[in-house]
Amino acid sequence: MEQIKDSNTENGQFKLTFSKVNYIMMAVGVVILALGYLLLSGGGSDDPAVFNNDMFDTRRLVVAPILIVLGFVVEIVAIMFRKK
Repeated sequence: MEQIKDSNTENGQFKLTFSKVNYIMMAVGVVILALGYLLLSGGGSDDPAVFNNDMFDTRRLVVAPILIVLGFVVEIVAIMFRKK
């Protein structure tokens, strides 16, 4: 009986889709995304009658969105990256 070759196995061993480098890059991307969302949070007021200008802080309007976009870029690169 002829054994069917599976494209995802190599010498009877299961072959992962991504390498260790890809998984490390994905983890770094998730950490950058989490940091961006953490910096984006807050700035509200406990009293609805009082306006809090902290929501227009540079951290929330500039730094956090840049980190979020950077995190998504790192995730895309991590998925597409392949060793030569």
